[in-house]
Amino acid sequence: MNLFAYILLVAIVLSGGLGVYLLIRQARTVAAGRSEVPEAFAGTISRADHQRAADYTLARTRFSIIETIFDTLTAVLWLTILLGPLYTLAAELLAPGLSRSVTIVVLYALADRLLHLPFSLYRTFGLESRFGFNRTTAPLFLVDRIKGATLAALLGIPLLYALFWIINALPGFWWLIGFAGCMALMIAMTVLYPAFIDPMFNKFTPMPEDKLKTRIEALIAKCGFQSGGLYVKDASRRSTHGNAYFSGFGKVKRIVFFDTLLQNHTPEEIVSILAHELGHYKLGHIWQRMAEAAVLTFAGFAVLDWAFSGGLARAFGLVEDHGLILIGVMITAEPILHLLSPLTSFLSRRAEYQADHFAKLANGAEPMISALTKLSRDNLSTLTPDAVYALFYYSHPPVPLRIARLKSA
Repeated sequence: MNLFAYILLVAIVLSGGLGVYLLIRQARTVAAGRSEVPEAFAGTISRADHQRAADYTLARTRFSIIETIFDTLTAVLWLTILLGPLYTLAAELLAPGLSRSVTIVVLYALADRLLHLPFSLYRTFGLESRFGFNRTTAPLFLVDRIKGATLAALLGIPLLYALFWIINALPGFWWLIGFAGCMALMIAMTVLYPAFIDPMFNKFTPMPEDKLKTRIEALIAKCGFQSGGLYVKDASRRSTHGNAYFSGFGKVKRIVFFDTLLQNHTPEEIVSILAHELGHYKLGHIWQRMAEAAVLTFAGFAVLDWAFSGGLARAFGLVEDHGLILIGVMITAEPILHLLSPLTSFLSRRAEYQADHFAKLANGAEPMISALTKLSRDNLSTLTPDAVYALFYYSHPPVPLRIARLKSA
């Protein structure tokens, strides 16, 4: 390894250390605010619910500290020790060529899934069950993992072959074609995912014809939104968490409500939640997020071009195999993405504030305030997060700040 490799390893360790530090800050802040409900919520959130939310946040935060340390250590081990034996195993199985490179990435992905399986099991059947959220059975958990792995293989393996083939065939400007292809795939997935992939995991039923649907359709017409249908998702099979979203483009745009959301909220609150989601559409947030993704993807492919030219392989003393290099880029990109998280989180929070304001104009402030309060209570969201932690990781503003904005002129 050369100096550049050591710099990257130090960056990975520092990134992990920063993550642990922020998690510790979050834990301390939440623990300090556990005893009393914030004054603004004294009449709407009970002391018991507030303390339960704090306990849930603390449990998740402590678990995340362990997971962050584990991820940091495994990243260093992969780069310094484990990638070599992985390449040796693939070399014994296959001759040099595209298949060997693809096999290396597949073996790494399988190993990574297995290493993180205990975390997924504990998160689902330990942490979420302890606080009453989990409804996933062991057979359903297993089926979901099998479906996910199968889908990843069916989509990922052909894409890996295409990527490595283009690198060999068009060494000068393959990365520009790869960037264009990746963006085309992103746009296509916004149509394919809600229509074909999501139904593989969840059941979607048309929203029943009732007064709520009539009100929702009136709001949709008022906002000039053309929907491909209103659907209810059987989210309660896996969790009691509630949410709503819309997905897709053109005629396949669909609005989806979690059945748990419909069970726990009044029609006024549901209409406000939908107005918030429609605000993202009307204010162009979907295309803004796509533009952000395009910038990051372009930068990522530029880095890949440097890495595939031999820069990363030389730094870590790796064999110049496309599969090994791709894995190395995925691992070493983490510190950079971590440092960018305050910017991406800020842009996301700004969009959430704007969508809240849109909902306020469309349906008034009080229903949205009531909905946010219930969502916070039902999902055990802490009302006292650490500001620096939120700066890095909160894609949505903390509920107290959202409500304060809604109450302002």
